[in-house]
Amino acid sequence: MQGVAIMITQVARKALIDWLPINESIIKARFYSKFVKLAIIHVYAPTNDVDKQTKEEFYGKLQEVAEQVHKHDMLIIIGDMNVKVGNLVNRLGRVIGRHGLGMVNDNGERLKEFCDFNEMVITGAIFPHKEIHKQT
Repeated sequence: MQGVAIMITQVARKALIDWLPINESIIKARFYSKFVKLAIIHVYAPTNDVDKQTKEEFYGKLQEVAEQVHKHDMLIIIGDMNVKVGNLVNRLGRVIGRHGLGMVNDNGERLKEFCDFNEMVITGAIFPHKEIHKQT
């Protein structure tokens, strides 16, 4: 981390174990927390209109990074996923709640499959929000 300006608070800096930029769309950081270590992967996913190959490469790399997280760490993936996950609970009901927005798009399907495979949930659709806040 020498020579790199890190724009985080002093408290977060003390908790930071390590961080690794993966590529221009993915960065991973690991922190100490009160009970478990916390791994955060921050992403900027390809938009829905990008070609299939680019999306597959992105989700392949995201899967690779997620698999490298220590098995006892809590994993949170945050960022701009560029998805619409819809609001229909289907076979992936444990992944997405009924508080999504609009119709699911291709990126939404990819994210739901990724979360299902990794036993994760899309928290933005689990809890109710005002309609105006669902698009942010």
